[in-house]
Amino acid sequence: MVSNKYHLVIMAGGVGSRFWPLSTQELPKQFIDALGVGRTFIQQTFDRFQGVVPAENVWVVTNERYAEIVHEQLPNVPVENILLEPCRRNTAPCIAYAAWRIKKRDPKASMVVAPSDHYIRDVEEFKRVIELSLQFASESDAIVTLGMKPTRPETGYGYIAADLTSPSLREPSIYRVDSFKEKPDYATACEYIKRKDYFWNSGIFIWNVSTIVNALRMFAPDISELFENMLPIYGTDKEAATIKEEFPKCRNISIDYAVLENADEIFVQPAEFGWSDVGTWGSLWTLAKRDSKGNVQVGEHIRLYETSNSIVHVPEGKQVVVQGLDGYIVAERDGRLLICKLEEEQRIKEFSEA
Repeated sequence: MVSNKYHLVIMAGGVGSRFWPLSTQELPKQFIDALGVGRTFIQQTFDRFQGVVPAENVWVVTNERYAEIVHEQLPNVPVENILLEPCRRNTAPCIAYAAWRIKKRDPKASMVVAPSDHYIRDVEEFKRVIELSLQFASESDAIVTLGMKPTRPETGYGYIAADLTSPSLREPSIYRVDSFKEKPDYATACEYIKRKDYFWNSGIFIWNVSTIVNALRMFAPDISELFENMLPIYGTDKEAATIKEEFPKCRNISIDYAVLENADEIFVQPAEFGWSDVGTWGSLWTLAKRDSKGNVQVGEHIRLYETSNSIVHVPEGKQVVVQGLDGYIVAERDGRLLICKLEEEQRIKEFSEA
């Protein structure tokens, strides 16, 4: 159910180019249609909150260089809701900026913070979990995180250890967090997956605006003071220039280190809705539709012969013929061509900068 008290903050400041040559610093992952579904990652993020958060309550925090791209891809988001960072300072300053900006409009608002570049398979289940968590957070001082039930010993994600013996009295599907765990090595990840109380940390957070503002005041007073002092200029013609001057003074620190590992009222909502941060070509291969030989094809004019377990991703209008490959990436964009073994994709950055 849509509520005018609910706000969505999409974090879209990343400059990652892990999907080179599709993504670059000029056009990062969140702004590309890597899955070939006709919508970019940030557009899909916006889409899945329809019916939960009204468009006028959607905020995007991004680097100032991406302002025009965000406006082009999300025309229903008010221009004044696109908050521009002059530099990268990690997630705590990003969230603080959005929280104080929303506080200026509605001090009693509740908000979801979500990355712009994740994949969700079951959108209806996702909405159910978000609505339940928003209702829970709106009635308390709780900070809620979404924990994904692990399906494999993943070393690329952080983990949340939950106290499954301590469900919330108001919502029995939500539990207190025991601790947050760093990205583990493979052996440790194998131990985690054997346990029912360990979940992947999705990086999706739900809280009252007052809750996160007070938490930042307590645990990151230097950051909170900076954004509190700017309260009179939010929404005025002085905001852009003031942010450009003041934002770089923030520490480079994640919300996990700044707040979550210090606060007491931290809860986790375990969930299963087919989540991935789509951080590699390999993860894209597992998520996208594959043919009978295990190939993923994104493009209209692709012909594969004696080829299996590969990804071929080319722009509209390009013709590609591939023969004799097994387990490869073939991708082209704007004259940049990648042909690489899937198992060697960690070297893409090395290749692309050579």
